[in-house]
Amino acid sequence: MKKISLLLLVFFSVLTFAQGMKFEENKSFKDLLALAKKENRLLFLDAYTTWCGPCKMMAKNVFPQEKVGEFYNANFINSKIDMEKGEGIDLAKKYNVRAYPTYLFINGDGELIHRVTSYYDAPEFIEVGKDAIDPAKQMGALKTKFEAGNKDPEFLKSFIKIFAFADPELATTAAAKYFAGKKEEPLSQEDFSFLFSLTKDSNSPLYGEFISRKDEMLKVMPEENYNKTLNSFQLNSLFNSSYDKKTKVFDEKKYVAEASKTKSEKEVSTLLLKSKIRVAALNKDKNEYQRLSMEYYKDGSSPEFTSEELNSISWNFFENATEKVNLDRALLWAKQSVNLDAAYANTDTVANLYFKLGDKANAKIWATKAIELAKKEGEEYAETQALLDKVK
Repeated sequence: MKKISLLLLVFFSVLTFAQGMKFEENKSFKDLLALAKKENRLLFLDAYTTWCGPCKMMAKNVFPQEKVGEFYNANFINSKIDMEKGEGIDLAKKYNVRAYPTYLFINGDGELIHRVTSYYDAPEFIEVGKDAIDPAKQMGALKTKFEAGNKDPEFLKSFIKIFAFADPELATTAAAKYFAGKKEEPLSQEDFSFLFSLTKDSNSPLYGEFISRKDEMLKVMPEENYNKTLNSFQLNSLFNSSYDKKTKVFDEKKYVAEASKTKSEKEVSTLLLKSKIRVAALNKDKNEYQRLSMEYYKDGSSPEFTSEELNSISWNFFENATEKVNLDRALLWAKQSVNLDAAYANTDTVANLYFKLGDKANAKIWATKAIELAKKEGEEYAETQALLDKVK
């Protein structure tokens, strides 16, 4: 009996030490910062969402690895917070988290020291942690080097990656310098990523790259999509010149006057309605957003609406609408999305809308369809399964 107990003790000791990352559970962000300060370590924060595929892959494939655990447990206070729930919502705003997964390295005073955004394999993820504790590679040091005029292409690329979300304006300035230094060189896949993620409108210092490198652009996208991209940048410039972010006031007369210079009366009317929807979203006016969206999307049958766009607006209504008439309209859009291109995401939206409307029979039918599609597409479907379990 004693020998058996000793063997069990050895077995459990192996399990204890051969573990992956240890995450602090049930602690507020304030308490996590206090702990980081007390132990003089950085706080590692996995800023995730429940729908993020790469987030789930990191949690499943990387965080549990022994070597990853050894490094992160020794050097950081590890935490994970859903950016769409509880205090995660405010933290996402505070640290400008807009892409997932994002990893934040924060000191005990709440100051952001380092950040990255991507899926990493275990060795790369350990290197990310090493960079976070290396004073020469932390955000403050990188900013000092950039301001001192460092134009090395590799440095600029690293700088852009780290500051793309922490300080997009600064990252755009760095990108402009980066592209200015490689005028004669072809664009890499990473270069295209920088351009598309940082160019917001036709006033951007990066917009000229889209014009001067048109031939290269057409190698990676159809000319129709290229033209749509340029048009989108121009419309964003028009909107940005008419909307005051500080006062949250939209100058409708100015918008119409400028748009009328290049657009027909019908086009201006449509663009104005879309802009009003955008303003309502920015101002977080849910009622106005839903009213205007119903006016714009109508029955969702316009050939201009894509499956993805209809699913997106349908899901927005699922999350925010409460009136039956609004939910019924969202269901119409979601079904139209499925008709255009049936996939797990939009089929799941239909199931959830039926459930919210109290139609459990149809919710069951569509949840079953969604799970079948998820299996074919290799998607995670735990939340859909939970819905199905509720209606069985």
